[in-house]
Amino acid sequence: METEEIIREIKKELRANMNGVASKSMRDAGLQYHVNFGIELPRLQAIAKEFEPSHELAQQLWHENVRESKILAGMLMPTERFFPEVADIWAEQIPNAEIAQFTVMNLFARLPYASEKAFEWMASEHEMLQLCGFLLITRLLIQGAKLSERSRQELMDQAHSLADSQNLHLRKAVQNALARIEQENNE
Repeated sequence: METEEIIREIKKELRANMNGVASKSMRDAGLQYHVNFGIELPRLQAIAKEFEPSHELAQQLWHENVRESKILAGMLMPTERFFPEVADIWAEQIPNAEIAQFTVMNLFARLPYASEKAFEWMASEHEMLQLCGFLLITRLLIQGAKLSERSRQELMDQAHSLADSQNLHLRKAVQNALARIEQENNE
């Protein structure tokens, strides 16, 4: 099947699973997308399983301003063709904290260079990259990653420099990373 044909199939699935109540609730909460079908994560995961991961497909889905397309893009991107410079581009293009969380969970945390990106992004001046960095390091710690003492100190330094950020999502991500380090210290 051609990529365009697969995209049409995915869009058909999305329309069939539309949840107007959830979509309205997200809009009311300030999440703005060109299109938002309001589909829950378990259903999106089931849709993703119906299609073969493909770099071209994921790239096309990512470039649509549709909530579910962006989430599916992270699920359908094969990590072996997702190079660090493309990860930077995607992270810079993330429109909001929800897409940041899903992209970190579904794609960035699976990358072989995930920890390097986490620290690079945490040190960025760009808030969305910082958010992705803190979300990513927390996800890696949850998955069992161990930090060297130097990395732990770098994380603590970055966290303390952003702990009073005006960005609520970034502040929460920093708090979660610190809580995870604290939990690790107590184990």
